[in-house]
Amino acid sequence: MVSQIQQAREQQRTEQPAAIVVERLTKRYKQAREETLRGISFSVAQGSFFTLLGPNGAGKTTTLSILTTLLLPTSGRVTIAGLDLVREAREVRRQIGVIFQQPGLDVHMTGEENLRFHASLFGFYPFRPAYRLMPVRYRKRVMELAALFELERDLFRPVSTYSGGMKRKLEVMRSLLQRPEILFLDEPTAGLDPHSRARLWSYLKRIRSEYGLTIFLTTHYLEEAEQADTICILHKGKIVAFGSPAEIKEALLQEYMLVDAADRERLLAELRVLGLPFSVERRVKLLVPKEQFHRTLRCITTPLTVIETYTPSLEEAYLHITDGRE
Repeated sequence: MVSQIQQAREQQRTEQPAAIVVERLTKRYKQAREETLRGISFSVAQGSFFTLLGPNGAGKTTTLSILTTLLLPTSGRVTIAGLDLVREAREVRRQIGVIFQQPGLDVHMTGEENLRFHASLFGFYPFRPAYRLMPVRYRKRVMELAALFELERDLFRPVSTYSGGMKRKLEVMRSLLQRPEILFLDEPTAGLDPHSRARLWSYLKRIRSEYGLTIFLTTHYLEEAEQADTICILHKGKIVAFGSPAEIKEALLQEYMLVDAADRERLLAELRVLGLPFSVERRVKLLVPKEQFHRTLRCITTPLTVIETYTPSLEEAYLHITDGRE
């Protein structure tokens, strides 16, 4: 299933520029009994929204650390924006923005001072001891982002006075200072309340649309993964599913019908005579292919009080893939 979906999607993308190409990537830590990453390969199309999923210990953090140049691979090859990850690591860092799960802001500095320190540290803009002395292009970029994230009035306040949502927005601003081609997000909404999560995703969608960003996300929130163009599911260092949310659900879990009748015993007896597969829970679950729904209903003579079609969620598909795998 994995190879068929991955092969089909790769064929569709052969003429599109790839933002990320991962080939036979492995990682083994010293004294580890087995590899953390076991020869994984995938590509991420430019301008797409890609999500990496997997249970704890699957290799998500290791993959992200390698792709953001924080960790060297044991073997394999990776290109980021056409650059070799190992040989051209410094150039790669200029093409990417990163938001890690754990906040990395100095709360004793103002929001702008955090931005200025980051910009100077990575060589995007020369350091000046005051905001007004910074280059015009820096000040223009900072105010442009502050307006986008609605932080203009808070930009020169200490970060210690910021809410969790404001700190996350400042981190996104920091990651976008150099206009990266690829934005890596490691659990960006962890710890945020539902309102702040929704607002942050609204901003991320907007900047993706405006700047043509490629977004690479790791998350535990499956509803966030539903929005992705492509999902890659890791389990014990291997890719176990790859494709769009719809492709993954369709390949693993079929839609089914929920039916019921005032005379349930008559209905169940009729289903047995018709030889239709079913199970009985709160309602009667008919396990027939989607294309046979209408024909099946025409065959049932018992008056039905409930007729519903049910489409499995990505969460159900995810649990189906990862539960019980060796």
